[in-house]
Amino acid sequence: MNQNAVLLVEDEAFILLDVQAGLEEQGFKVACAKNAKEAIALFDEDPSAISALVTDIRLGDGALGWEVARHLRQTVPTMPVVYMSGDSASNWHSEGVPGSVMIQKPFVLAQIVTAVATLLNQQPPIVPDSNP
Repeated sequence: MNQNAVLLVEDEAFILLDVQAGLEEQGFKVACAKNAKEAIALFDEDPSAISALVTDIRLGDGALGWEVARHLRQTVPTMPVVYMSGDSASNWHSEGVPGSVMIQKPFVLAQIVTAVATLLNQQPPIVPDSNP
């Protein structure tokens, strides 16, 4: 797993580009998706290539960010998840995956970067298999 690869899901182009740039400036590799279907397809291509999810909740037509996070967590139960939302933050406790972080819009980019870094730092270390 690439410890610095973030899947970013946001349907608003300006926010997507802003958050992508902020994460990349801090050394993260970012794979972008504009909706849930695209995000799930990107993840399913190679789940080991993604180390964290940053997703908006409302993603236009189709599934919500809640469903994206649950899908990723089915494959990687410890996947760090950061939600961004302007109006769905109140549903986080009932809809969000355990151990996730909610950042309410409008936000400062440093909040997203800090949340991702904190969740990644809480991950257990990867121990190489001693049996080749």
